[in-house]
Amino acid sequence: MLRKFFPLDKNYLLEKAQLELKDQLLFQLFDLVIQTYEQQQNPLGLADDFSLKIKNYKLLNLEPLEDFYYKLAGVYRFKWGANQLEFLWDGTDHQEKYKSDWTLFFETQIRVFCRQELFIQAVLDLTVFLPENRPADLAENRMNNFMLQHFEVKFHKSRGLVAMKVA
Repeated sequence: MLRKFFPLDKNYLLEKAQLELKDQLLFQLFDLVIQTYEQQQNPLGLADDFSLKIKNYKLLNLEPLEDFYYKLAGVYRFKWGANQLEFLWDGTDHQEKYKSDWTLFFETQIRVFCRQELFIQAVLDLTVFLPENRPADLAENRMNNFMLQHFEVKFHKSRGLVAMKVA
């Protein structure tokens, strides 16, 4: 289970749906980052050592991206995940509705984030350019800053997820 980001973080069906989609969506995030990097930084497709390293990288370890995923999932539950089940008049299962809604939200947000060069650099730093045994604090801090700016929430170690006003 994910950690609880705020006191009323009790939508367990949504949380389960988010966990089931984690690997799929993180691979999708990485693919979009590589594609966006190529479009923005190497539109001619020139093959230098740097771009070849990025293009040929095979993502095998999702662990460096998981913290970002869990926090974005927590933000979604905080802002849009009600604890009360709603009536689904079309006969769909709540689990399937949560999966569909979460996937749409995640895809939309990563497209928005990929417009920012610093986000692309942070993802590349956490994957392609992450040396072994090096903490990824700087890249994770950059990703947390994106969430603060975009969703107006901040992650406190002691209090969890807190709504903030960004100037």
